[in-house]
Amino acid sequence: MSHKQGYRVELAPDAEQVVVMGRHCGLSRVVENFCLEVVQKRWAQRKAEESYGISGDELTEVPWTAPALEKLWRATHQQRYPWFNENKMSSRVPKEACRMRAAGFANYLKSKKGQRKGARVGFPGWRKRKHGSRFRYDGDRAGPVDARTVRLPGVGRVATREDMIWLTARLACGAARILGATIREQGGRWWIAIQLEVDRDEINTRRRVPERAPKCGIDLGLSTFAVIANDDGTSEEIHAPKPLKAAQRGLARANRKLARCAPDSMNRGKARARVARLHLRVVHRRRDFLHKTTTRLARTKSAIAVETLNVKGMIRNRRLACAVSDAGFSEFVRQLGYKADWYGAGLWKADRWFPSSKTCGACDRINHGLVLADRTWFCPGCDVVHDRDCNAAGNLLNAMLADLGSSGDRLPLAGKFPGEKKRLAETT
Repeated sequence: MSHKQGYRVELAPDAEQVVVMGRHCGLSRVVENFCLEVVQKRWAQRKAEESYGISGDELTEVPWTAPALEKLWRATHQQRYPWFNENKMSSRVPKEACRMRAAGFANYLKSKKGQRKGARVGFPGWRKRKHGSRFRYDGDRAGPVDARTVRLPGVGRVATREDMIWLTARLACGAARILGATIREQGGRWWIAIQLEVDRDEINTRRRVPERAPKCGIDLGLSTFAVIANDDGTSEEIHAPKPLKAAQRGLARANRKLARCAPDSMNRGKARARVARLHLRVVHRRRDFLHKTTTRLARTKSAIAVETLNVKGMIRNRRLACAVSDAGFSEFVRQLGYKADWYGAGLWKADRWFPSSKTCGACDRINHGLVLADRTWFCPGCDVVHDRDCNAAGNLLNAMLADLGSSGDRLPLAGKFPGEKKRLAETT
């Protein structure tokens, strides 16, 4: 069975290749802004014509789709952007830039009509240098030549800092197919992210979770990243490295030096690069921790119960926003989802309003007076003192087991607390 998967590796370009890749990043930004400019002008013209009473086929056509935008780019770039042909840049980059803009327009229109799930999507804005440097190739235009070299159209052969034998071996035997590639610059370093369609049956079977592996409930928190309660009676605590908190002192010093530098000076560029490298280190530390933790849990737990957190609502609290963002709760649950599917584990998501911390694990009494500062609380119904996090993890595990038993031993991808409304009614 094929799965879509990303493969990211760091590049080791020489000085000339860095300049060429920077030009392609600028090309992608120029094409995206060109598409936005064309759509805005055509849309304004269409609205003006409608106000004049014009209708039907006589109205100006707005190029919302990628083929229409690409056609306009090809008809315009020779006069407006002659440097495109002079520098012999790849023609695949503008094509993908048009596709990305068309996808943004489509998401906006679907969201406006209520046809798109999730948060409301706004109209695409102008792309600037500060938004990041990246460009994209379609299909298998960019890909590995051997285990330590990739081919980039318009750039040439670029060395990599890591071995790609995992990818090249699967491409050689037909177990993987390249769908696209994105080149990105961060903190002065370059990466290529290759989108693949991979046959993971052999990998997933070899790494499949044992049938008798324990089931667990996971309560996420800030002081302790995760408290895990297993159905065999054991428990475990996972502490996050908190990379942003650890880097605050260095970031403050680097930002002070940046603020003191003269605008558009060489020293300001060096100071800006220093801040970017510190932020990149924070991102890498957090990503490494999340990937290692989720992989271990997906390979050792047969069923995992997690809570559904309103992270956007949590970061509105200015006292907790930095710590919540540093933890990466949403990314943790997202990675658990696809890795559990890979290795045969089940993922059960509790309802957002399930009172996992407020419910007594012994008598099911709900403590409505529990606040965030209470790390332990006493249940008068059964005379038991509960640790907030351990009690919540146990309640998530029990809710999953109850739902699992009521569904004929079939674990759903997402579940809700059984009898939650009834219990709330009884306690009130």
